[in-house]
Amino acid sequence: MPPALLLNWQHNQALHEPVILLTIDTAEIPRVPAAARARVEPLGAGFYRVVLLWGFMEAPDVPAGLRGLKVGDTTLDPERISYFLGRETVISTPAASGMARWRERLFSWMRRNEGRATTFFRIPPSRAVEVGIQVEI
Repeated sequence: MPPALLLNWQHNQALHEPVILLTIDTAEIPRVPAAARARVEPLGAGFYRVVLLWGFMEAPDVPAGLRGLKVGDTTLDPERISYFLGRETVISTPAASGMARWRERLFSWMRRNEGRATTFFRIPPSRAVEVGIQVEI
């Protein structure tokens, strides 16, 4: 279960319907035809796995990839979708981890400075909910 889904369930004790577990993949070709962009797999109980595929020369656009996609009895409208994204914050701790302390700090700093998933995947910030967890290394 994705951590964002688990945390949402633990805090709200409710799930939306349908629940889409989204996977975004990059093909080994420059461009993927629109007809081959999306694959929908029903998982049962209102859950679906959607795989969106872009070529390595394309910039992913999740709302465009989902627009008009048929999931069960629902046709997706990106303006009505809520995107729940997981965000892990890596924390360096004094406990022994097998990694030098300066490397832990450097890795933690690099993770804090990475780009936002909402920007990279063109997800409207007003439609995104980030669910975070702290991970100690």
